[in-house]
Amino acid sequence: MNISRRLGILVFFAVPAIIGGGIIYDYFHSYVPVFVYEILLILVAGGIASK
Repeated sequence: MNISRRLGILVFFAVPAIIGGGIIYDYFHSYVPVFVYEILLILVAGGIASK
């Protein structure tokens, strides 16, 4: 997989990170669930980009 495709995958996961982080913070009123959500997104994006 070339570098442009990997960067595209990471940009694709940036939108749910920003929007989803705000939704999760609004629901739980705490940053701990947001950090857990962000870490899960990083792991999934890294797993997909590393193929």
